[in-house]
Amino acid sequence: MLAQGWWAMSAWWLVTAMIAAGLTRTALAYAHWRQLLDFPGQRRSHSLPTPRGGGVAIVICVAMALPWVSWDEWVVPSVLGVALLAVAGVGWLDDHRSQPVLRRLLVHIIAATGLAWVLPMPHLLPWGTWWMPLVVAVCAVWLVACINAWNFMDGSNGLLASQCLWLGAALAMIGLVGDEASKPGPWIVVAWTMAGACMGFLPFNFPRARIFLGDVGSGALGLICGVLLWVAVARAPEHFWAWVVLPSALLVDASLTLASRIVSGRRWYTAHREHLYQWLIRSGRSHAQVALLYMAWNLVVVLPVLVVMKAWPEHSMMLALSVLVLASGIWWFGKRAVMRQRRAVCRAGRQVPVQGRS
Repeated sequence: MLAQGWWAMSAWWLVTAMIAAGLTRTALAYAHWRQLLDFPGQRRSHSLPTPRGGGVAIVICVAMALPWVSWDEWVVPSVLGVALLAVAGVGWLDDHRSQPVLRRLLVHIIAATGLAWVLPMPHLLPWGTWWMPLVVAVCAVWLVACINAWNFMDGSNGLLASQCLWLGAALAMIGLVGDEASKPGPWIVVAWTMAGACMGFLPFNFPRARIFLGDVGSGALGLICGVLLWVAVARAPEHFWAWVVLPSALLVDASLTLASRIVSGRRWYTAHREHLYQWLIRSGRSHAQVALLYMAWNLVVVLPVLVVMKAWPEHSMMLALSVLVLASGIWWFGKRAVMRQRRAVCRAGRQVPVQGRS
């Protein structure tokens, strides 16, 4: 039965990737027609005008998959679909014409709150149902945070799409080798669909970007990943530390950068180039090198740690905290090494070339 599950999901993944590739090609033609272009600027990491909005292909793939998944009841997929289209919709509008920050945030909050009420709740507290509104609020804040963190992390060719490919594939494979191997559950299918759609999109975004995800794609991917991680915690809280480690490449960079901007008194909610991946690009690394570095973290650090957690679950918390400390140290020392390098170059009277998203 395990082999049947693998074959079925592999076929699903391949079909999804092919559909996403076709839709991305269509989005590319549409972006050229409507002149939806991101131009180089002080707060951007590319050097050539590039179309945006290709992430709509991923949104369509996931939205189309929802009605075909075997859900226990209709409420969850319906609300998930509406929330996904709302977040993607306001991002799509923003890709066409810049939307006010408060308007976008309001849509994110409404979509996340509505979704939080129907998602599975973690069974960690044995105190009845009085704490449910608090958990719903925590879930909504988590989803809004993911939407915006993923948006900020979408600034380098292939980075966000490859990380979402990793996250979706990892969550799906963990489920396929677990209790749901004979009949993959709906959340496994959603995760696998996202991974397949990201794979279909990546050739258009990596190593040379012919089109960007745009806000329509980054926000929607943030929502989907946030939902999948929340459901993973709710359904398997005993593996909580594994779920913390899985997205560490994205979450550590996003959260530490946000914290540093808040502490320094900067306008943390505006566009900037202060993430580690942006500093690496500004120091002369190519977009391909940066994306591969972040993927190497997943394969060299996170994957072995997950294997050890599976073998010795009693050490999961210590392992997860060690991973987070290591990632934080790399973020801290990495940024300072890049800053020292740039200062040395400036003192030498030379410019470090910025690698364009080309």
